[in-house]
Amino acid sequence: MNTTLLADTASAMVAPGKGMLAMDESNGTCNQRFASLGIPQTLYARRDWRELLLTTADLGECISGVILYDETIRQHTAGGTPFVEVLRDAGILVGIKVDTGAKDLAAHPGEKVTEGVDGLRERLKNYFDMGARFAKWRGVIRIAETGERLPSAGSIDANAHALARYAALCQEAGLVPIIEPEVLMDGDHTLERCGEVTEAVLRRVFDQLATQRVVLEAMILKPNMILAGSAAATQPTVDEVADATVRCLLRVVPAAVPGIAFLSGGQSGEVASAHLNAMHASSRASTASGARVPVWPLTFSFARAIQYPALEIWAGKDSNRASAQQALLHRARCNCAALRGEYGAAMESA
Repeated sequence: MNTTLLADTASAMVAPGKGMLAMDESNGTCNQRFASLGIPQTLYARRDWRELLLTTADLGECISGVILYDETIRQHTAGGTPFVEVLRDAGILVGIKVDTGAKDLAAHPGEKVTEGVDGLRERLKNYFDMGARFAKWRGVIRIAETGERLPSAGSIDANAHALARYAALCQEAGLVPIIEPEVLMDGDHTLERCGEVTEAVLRRVFDQLATQRVVLEAMILKPNMILAGSAAATQPTVDEVADATVRCLLRVVPAAVPGIAFLSGGQSGEVASAHLNAMHASSRASTASGARVPVWPLTFSFARAIQYPALEIWAGKDSNRASAQQALLHRARCNCAALRGEYGAAMESA
């Protein structure tokens, strides 16, 4: 394992002023989104959509890396250029989702564990040979306040262990692992409850990473923001979310981690950008006042929060391609502005 090379790749993934684009949704999920917009659910339609995303001019100004799905990393443009080559030419790192999805956790009703470790060593080698330089694995943690209070310790432990085993195998194969333990925003829980659960999950994840001898300098953390449940009676302000998120991370994330790239987790593009912006604005204010501030870059690894406006505009029609690409680049630039603490509603109206 070349730790120096892995650490250099991790640093490039969180390069100043850039974030990552997650376009690793499964074919089934992609087809569901297509169906809702009347787009044919075919291999060729998926290829056309992914080509639209990857060939957007100037995307590399805002995006350091793109997370692909197994089908996507093997695809070519209509003109025959491999998608991997398109990304390389744009100066964008190639990533790959390697888990096989969240499945029911035995003896834990209502909870999931992510699978895919079996055969992973061989798959990682193949993906490296295809050009991937980082990977992603998502663990799913659900909060529930009725019946058995969730998450259970068993659910947290199972997902933390799977994430750590995956990460160790990635580094062995020369790939930087993105560690994604997502505490879902579904439900009616409070901001405080999300903070408690997220802190407990991250503590267990880093315990398992240490046990599995994962090199912290050669990984990226992809956590949820601290949010109230989407059905909560009271929703926190943008600043409350930003403060709670940074406070949680300062408590549990080691300084050795090269960077943190947030998932959007179902937030709209505008809301996700606003939360990201508030974190950077508050960090600058804390620096000026001498308060404790994050030691790692805080950036984004968004999927729907970047893609969805473009998908609605495209709607499967080649005549809408240019407008859709403009919408994609706009959302990427909004998030880059948020990394400087310069995002605001005026950018949306413009």
